[in-house]
Amino acid sequence: MTCYSTLEGPLGTILLTSDGTALTGLYFQGQRYAPQPGSEWVRRDDLRVFAQVRAWLDAYFAAQPLPVDLPLAPQGTPFQRAVWRQIVRIPRGETITYAELARRAGNAAAVRAAGAATGRNPISLLIPCHRVVGSDGSLTGYAGGLERKRRLLALEAGSVATCEPGTTIQTDTLAGA
Repeated sequence: MTCYSTLEGPLGTILLTSDGTALTGLYFQGQRYAPQPGSEWVRRDDLRVFAQVRAWLDAYFAAQPLPVDLPLAPQGTPFQRAVWRQIVRIPRGETITYAELARRAGNAAAVRAAGAATGRNPISLLIPCHRVVGSDGSLTGYAGGLERKRRLLALEAGSVATCEPGTTIQTDTLAGA
């Protein structure tokens, strides 16, 4: 069963999905590859994980420290999960290239595959794929749209806030990829 909720954010409507415990998706309205709630989906605005995500997003968009640990459970291939695990490690306010991402994910020759995995990231912002750029630093490819990518990077560049020491986004489900 897929649980879902929606919320309004500074960059538009956001769809949240969960397995009931962990976050399985965070999609902007109009985002490429975003699923649409179906008849088998259950709206659950009261889920704890959705409240945690809302608190995280409020802090993120206010450029404040991100004090909330969040359980993430993105579904993907082993290579996609290896790429997403590396994306989570990109510090706020920094970017890396798709080539560097492929190298960090264990296959320097798989630049296009790393780009495709980045585009299929089901948990935008929390797995911050907007921090991945072209080899010349250009803003290429973002399933949520290049204008959102620009705005997210600008927000982070102007922010001195970082995660509090010891704060993590739980990525246990990314392990083993």
